[in-house]
Amino acid sequence: MAARVEGRIERLFDAELSRWRALDAALVEPLRSLQRLVEAGGKRLRPAFCFWGFVGAGGNPDDPRVIDAGAAFELLHAFALVHDDVMDGSDTRRGEATAHVEFGELHRSSGTWRGEARRFGEGVAILIGDLSHVYADLLLDGAHADVAPIWHELRLELNVGQYLDILGTARGDRDPAMARRIARYKSGKYTIERPLHVGAALAGRLDALAAPLSAYGDPLGEAFQLRDDVLGAFGDEELTGKPVGQDLREGKPTPMLAAATRRADGGQTRVLDRVGADDLSDGEVAAAQQVILDTGAADEMEARITTLTEQAIRAIQVADITAEARDALVELAAYVASRDT
Repeated sequence: MAARVEGRIERLFDAELSRWRALDAALVEPLRSLQRLVEAGGKRLRPAFCFWGFVGAGGNPDDPRVIDAGAAFELLHAFALVHDDVMDGSDTRRGEATAHVEFGELHRSSGTWRGEARRFGEGVAILIGDLSHVYADLLLDGAHADVAPIWHELRLELNVGQYLDILGTARGDRDPAMARRIARYKSGKYTIERPLHVGAALAGRLDALAAPLSAYGDPLGEAFQLRDDVLGAFGDEELTGKPVGQDLREGKPTPMLAAATRRADGGQTRVLDRVGADDLSDGEVAAAQQVILDTGAADEMEARITTLTEQAIRAIQVADITAEARDALVELAAYVASRDT
């Protein structure tokens, strides 16, 4: 499935690069930047959940529509990543320079271009993200009529979650309920629950399967984001493609940080109060990591991930889907819970 989705994306870029190169050769650079991001790896989780939602609902695994939908999820994800990197001021993504950094450097290296390099880079990155969003929509042209409402809703949820994340970061929120809401809407729903719904909608069985797929996708989506939070605080830079402790440097309002704050004593609270500071040092990142460990917040998240994953597996084992899809979704749940990237 992943290879078929990647082939569909490759064909899309081949056609678009040829079309826009004929208009102006300068249009190749932003398209190539987007192509590099999409083809640089990633877990292809959203296409996988969409595929098994479709097959589980009785869809033909050879149907090209589900591959188009999987490619659409990868382009939508790329849109979110490019814009997220601008909003967070991230320098790297998947081990490479982010789009706004890449084009800011292009401006600086010219030596003659007008305006501010930073603003140019961010402006181009926003447009690259917008292009990716449009391509995602185009890939769903001709899908089952039931797909459009779910697709529109998941895009709204993604943007709502992103706003809450920005707001929570700016305010330095440490509220557990707010952190959980952000995790659910910014990432969890559009990574697992909604791709499953789109797959079922493509097969024409969304009405019958929306609830059982949500019973699996909602808790597993939360577990997915909690694992992301752990990796964002402690992950290996060579595996994640991001600096160690990136979420702590940015002051992301995660459930893990909220749990550490709730459990911290006076000295530990002072350490955590520095999280998200513009001048946060490597030593302070390490100190914050130690507080998260010492307070038991990291262990609490691991226990929560296990509980949520088990809940998801129990739900999918009684869902009215094909046995092949059930087995695949149980396997995917285990991967989501234990991944290191």
